[in-house]
Amino acid sequence: MTGLSTFFNWSGGKDSALALYHLLQDQRYSIGTLLTSINSTHNRISMHGVRRDLLMQQAEAIGLPLRLLELPDQPDMDIYEQTLHTVTTDLQNNGYTHAAFGDIFLEDLRQYRETQLARANMQAVFPLWKRDTRELLHEFVDLGFKTIIVCTNDRFLSADFAGRIIDRDFLKDLPADVDPCGENGEFHSFVFDGPIFNKPVSFTLGEKVYRTYASPEHTDTETANMGFWYHDLLPLD
Repeated sequence: MTGLSTFFNWSGGKDSALALYHLLQDQRYSIGTLLTSINSTHNRISMHGVRRDLLMQQAEAIGLPLRLLELPDQPDMDIYEQTLHTVTTDLQNNGYTHAAFGDIFLEDLRQYRETQLARANMQAVFPLWKRDTRELLHEFVDLGFKTIIVCTNDRFLSADFAGRIIDRDFLKDLPADVDPCGENGEFHSFVFDGPIFNKPVSFTLGEKVYRTYASPEHTDTETANMGFWYHDLLPLD
């Protein structure tokens, strides 16, 4: 029996990879494509900063088609929602009924996703929802996934964490106020190997850079900008 036609919202990071791993084993769902938001100005995954070329290699190694949500640099919510609605409506017209996410515990984010999908008469799926994040990270490592930190929020983590491989030592070194899976935006990662891959994604380390972005939540000068360390990854192929 064919499962529910589902597209997966793919960030390229560890939570996405683990959620996809579980869904690929769940006969209730049939994953037909990956969907990733791209900063079309810089040709990189939104927020994560990973190059488009590496994203394409990731999708090829997983063996699923990739659809891109092309966005301008720092789009406002109206542009984002209009673009998202256009893409999800097209996917719905092509038979998709469900959209899957790697979110774990952010209630407002889940509600937002469900509201946006309802506009296209689609339902959301959250295979990791409410699971303990420390246990999830241990499971991720034990399954043989390999991932590297590509972005850190400097409010929570120093530049030294950018470029680190996630392993058990990484978990031991995390400050107490940082979620083990970075669910609050403390860090982002790029998965380059694991049980859902038919081959590793090859890359070498590039430069480490610091970027600031305007925060919509604060207006005072001390907190008006959010700072992030990015460790660039360079494709080898």
